[in-house]
Amino acid sequence: MPVVGTITDTHGIIAIAAAAVALAALIGCAILARNVARLRRAQTMLLGDHAPSDLVAHAAVLSDSFAALNERVESAAAHVDGRISTVESAMSRTIAHRALVRYDAYNELSGHQSLSLALLDDERSGVVLSCIHHRDQARVYIKQVIAGRGELELSPEEAQAVQAALSADGRSDVPEPDERASG
Repeated sequence: MPVVGTITDTHGIIAIAAAAVALAALIGCAILARNVARLRRAQTMLLGDHAPSDLVAHAAVLSDSFAALNERVESAAAHVDGRISTVESAMSRTIAHRALVRYDAYNELSGHQSLSLALLDDERSGVVLSCIHHRDQARVYIKQVIAGRGELELSPEEAQAVQAALSADGRSDVPEPDERASG
């Protein structure tokens, strides 16, 4: 006797259930295929038409590129720091402070033709150049300054020039020598 099955028996119900699962799997595959297609379109918009790799590979390439760039920047920064240190040490020995004091050397009314010029470095060392002008002669003196003090005794005007050079604004409030003599 042949066994004729119907949809309502156990085999029929299993077949219907299997067909439903297969249909659900087919619908799921179609949805996944559509999502992958959208992802590829979005990836193409992000990476451009000529991107031979996917987004993850592109991110890895970018990460490697940033690491290489970071190494180059750090190397350049170290090189610049070395150069700055060299320049700073050289600059400490250059003229950084200067001041000019004009005065009448012989209490004449000659329009402050005499002068003392202080030229000092950051270590407060350098020279003071004094030019003393008289009606019929002029004399030039130069004295070395070491750590803010004259190697030889400084005149009041030379000391005023050194003080003015070392002050923050380059000026001194010390009165002119002829003003001190009259007061």
